[in-house]
Amino acid sequence: RGGSGSGLGGRLRGRRGRFGPRSRPLRIALLVAACAVALLPLTRGPSADAMADPVTPVTGNATHFFGLGGPYGGCGTTEAQLETLDYIALNVYNTPGDWVYYQRPLPVGDPKIGMWNNGHNCGRWVQVTIGDYCTGTNDGDRTQPFCRNGSWVADGFNGATLNMLVEDSCGDDNAWCRNDPYHIDLHDQSLDKFVKDGRPAGSMLPDHWNNRHVSWSFIPAPSYTGDIKIGFMQGAETWWAAASFSHLANGIHGVESWSGGKWVDSKMNGDMGQAFVLKPYEPGGTRFSVRVRDVTDKYLNNGRVYTFDLPDN
Repeated sequence: RGGSGSGLGGRLRGRRGRFGPRSRPLRIALLVAACAVALLPLTRGPSADAMADPVTPVTGNATHFFGLGGPYGGCGTTEAQLETLDYIALNVYNTPGDWVYYQRPLPVGDPKIGMWNNGHNCGRWVQVTIGDYCTGTNDGDRTQPFCRNGSWVADGFNGATLNMLVEDSCGDDNAWCRNDPYHIDLHDQSLDKFVKDGRPAGSMLPDHWNNRHVSWSFIPAPSYTGDIKIGFMQGAETWWAAASFSHLANGIHGVESWSGGKWVDSKMNGDMGQAFVLKPYEPGGTRFSVRVRDVTDKYLNNGRVYTFDLPDN
């Protein structure tokens, strides 16, 4: 249940990025009914256990990887669930010079928490802008500086942009994931999708990449329509009713289950930020009612309640 982002035999990264298997399709049970109820005032504040959201675009080195692992990526989703295959991974740790794989999720308030924020930034959108190219060696070596024996230069790809989803985590023990707090890892299929001046910028692979600088910032989901999607995860049952939430307008910070006559917080499945272990409407039951909070801790769709049943198979 750790997913590809758990640090359990993670994927390799090299000069051109990170490598790993593609995800396998997930059979999901979609929501079947919804209703509305009155809401109690919400008193929770923003999460205080990670690096703050960048106020303006930040710059970091970029790598790329083949795709989400199986059965899930680091956020608890599969590619089949996503509205786009343009996605990125964020750093699990902020531990310059420290290559230890710490237990995940990290304790609240731990200074080692990176932009991944224990999964709380999953499902959010970012706008990525291509920056300078390195003319030297830029291989993420733990003992060497970035872009050594060379310099950062601009070329025709500078300024190209693409909107992308946060769907995986980078916890590997290399300089990318540990020494560069704003490093992001891009799905390699996205490297020929960037647009500049309204036109495709072309592919940066293989000769115009070299783990370039990129700048990025969080944005609301562009042109959002429709509603969230909910699906039970592989192996879900009454006593471990893990469900995955996708197609989010502004990320996800929490899920509440109506259980035993009151709203109770559902626990995140590890640090897979779009996966939560739900509590049934009644103990031992197979019906679930939930409401969802976004990254600002605001209830989605004015507190809409989603009611659905665990399937027989």
